Amino acid sequence: QVQLVESGGGAGQAGGLLRLSCAASESIFSFNTMAWYRQTPGKQREFVAAITHGGSTNYADSVKSRFTISRDTAKSTVFLQMNSLKPEDTAVYYCYADATYGGSWRYYWGQGTQVTVSS
Repeated sequence: QVQLVESGGGAGQAGGLLRLSCAASESIFSFNTMAWYRQTPGKQREFVAAITHGGSTNYADSVKSRFTISRDTAKSTVFLQMNSLKPEDTAVYYCYADATYGGSWRYYWGQGTQVTVSS
């Protein structure tokens, strides 16, 4: 079973920065896509950023130019660098990965890490 473990959340100030990490239990080249999502109470989980097997990246409009997704393949870890934080970035951030094994598509979530941004 694939495990994704997030770390790096916590409290930040508006205008400040935080970096989240997501460590996978197997090589990240096993995955089609790895991504970050976030969720606030009473709202649906929303897409933040993604990186594909080939290294292409994609961002939600709300974080474009402020957040950067990257990866360290040797450490099987994906990062989310969050700059110019805003109070509306406050949420639980989840790491996501999907893969195809023998024709079967599967997806995985981490346990989440809280990010709180104060004004």
